[in-house]
Amino acid sequence: MTDSIYHSLLRISALTVALVLVFVSGLVDPLTKELTGYTGQYLANTIGMSATVEPTELNTITSELTKMRVDLEAREKALSEREIKAGVGDFRDSDTSTYVLSVILFIILVLIVLNYVLDYVRSRPVVRQG
Repeated sequence: MTDSIYHSLLRISALTVALVLVFVSGLVDPLTKELTGYTGQYLANTIGMSATVEPTELNTITSELTKMRVDLEAREKALSEREIKAGVGDFRDSDTSTYVLSVILFIILVLIVLNYVLDYVRSRPVVRQG
């Protein structure tokens, strides 16, 4: 049995997803789970801030409301950071990504096993009777 590009691709993707899953779930260090949560929030904020709109009266009012909301969220974030330091808070967003990555890794592993089983069945010599 020779390894094809498909075999290599499946093994590399399984290894990559497994490493990302370990990082996102915080199995090695809880700091990685926290870092993943903050990275996702930063990426979402960066993408959201890249859009610009011409200033109008409605946009100005919306901007002021957004500033007040951001200030409120900053206060809530400071409170939640204190809770995290105290061990009360927890990242729920990373739990969802952990489940999704686990499902993806399971599917890739099933594909790898299925691929090797089918290769084995195909490479066996055919026994003909009669």
